[in-house]
Amino acid sequence: MKTKYRILRGFTLVELLVVIVIIAALAGLTAPMVIRQRKKADQTEAVNNARQIGIALFEFETEYGNFPDASTADQVASATDTTPVSGITANDRFRQLVRSGIAQSEPMFYSKTAYTKKPDNAFNTDQNALADGEVGFGMMVKSNGDGLSAAGNPSRPVVMTPFAIGLSGEKFDYDIYDGKAVLLKLDNSVTSVPVIKSSGLIKLNGKGLLQTGDDTVWGTDTTVQIAYPKSK
Repeated sequence: MKTKYRILRGFTLVELLVVIVIIAALAGLTAPMVIRQRKKADQTEAVNNARQIGIALFEFETEYGNFPDASTADQVASATDTTPVSGITANDRFRQLVRSGIAQSEPMFYSKTAYTKKPDNAFNTDQNALADGEVGFGMMVKSNGDGLSAAGNPSRPVVMTPFAIGLSGEKFDYDIYDGKAVLLKLDNSVTSVPVIKSSGLIKLNGKGLLQTGDDTVWGTDTTVQIAYPKSK
């Protein structure tokens, strides 16, 4: 009786190359979708954190009269029997929310940007609370450094992200959230607005972020600047 053997044939080089090409083509088609979904998730995280910041800021204003600035730093220090939180950056101003006990976590101040790192949630001292790179949001303040309050046009922006890496002017990073910037407004709403790719600027009712005048969100009686976060 003869035994029959079946010869198993492997893939040829051509067949392997065809498979590799197909896999590479599929990867090329899906990669942009994955990247876009990742950016969308980062944007959603920024929106959610901005809402938390808004709640904390309005509670802070109820307690201390306006959003964090040099005057409220003295009030917080007196209320907590500590030294005043000094500094003019967004980190310094948000640190007052932590010192006062109104904000009790660092991740709520984080947003994905080119200048941030994931916060370690260690804030037992001023030295490690909201350290450089742990804050992604800038904060709008008056041109003399005083804090804003909830009074005024409800469309006025309060905090925003993500800025261009230079952290100056009013330019935003177009790529981080796929062409969008996240803004918290005085009415405690959070919105995503388009970033102009060529300039990095955004428009509010057709006007620049810091622009003043009768037909702007700031009107003629308020001039503002941005307190930027500290880069990692």
